[in-house]
Amino acid sequence: MSNASSIRCLITAGPTREFLDPVRFLSNPSTGKMGYALAEAALRLGWNVDLVSGPVSLPEPDGAILYPVVSAEEMYHQADALFDACDICIMTAAVSDFRPARCLPQKEKKSTASLTLELEPTRDILAALTERKLDQTVVGFAAETENLEANARAKLTAKNCDLIVANDLTQPGAGFAADTNTVTLFTADGSHETLGPALKTALATQIIDRLAKIRA
Repeated sequence: MSNASSIRCLITAGPTREFLDPVRFLSNPSTGKMGYALAEAALRLGWNVDLVSGPVSLPEPDGAILYPVVSAEEMYHQADALFDACDICIMTAAVSDFRPARCLPQKEKKSTASLTLELEPTRDILAALTERKLDQTVVGFAAETENLEANARAKLTAKNCDLIVANDLTQPGAGFAADTNTVTLFTADGSHETLGPALKTALATQIIDRLAKIRA
């Protein structure tokens, strides 16, 4: 049985930015609200929280150890350094799947810029971490626009997760930037449970409570 004060929880949150030049970048609308709400819910249970966060405009959760990062590669290296020591890993960050194949040292002028952008994939952080998973409970997130269950279960298996929290971005009041969400939890034993619609803060508490029971 785990003592709550001994549980170390690693959470990634927010977006990443992949720069084309010093002033332009590829990113997404993630605000970090869900990840920060999960951090606060974990702290209320007395867990030790390492929060690896992309660029957001949210106050630092009181009691968490915050590790600010910008790019997907920076997020990988920071999460990689913390993963072995954690008991629970919750990967809420909306990591950019692609980055420019080259980043120019100076701002590219519109008059001379190419209209074709060459991209390359970023590192799959979740898959890289779970390759060496031991006793950690790993939670992945899946933001989908179609085939929610099929895509979530495929990710659950492919990424060696214990739980996938999936949401449909096409639903009103769900997804990026919203204060509310509706999520479905898919577990490795084949079960699933839908939570919400509710405030992300309330959903975070429910998710953390379920993880606490898993680690009990």
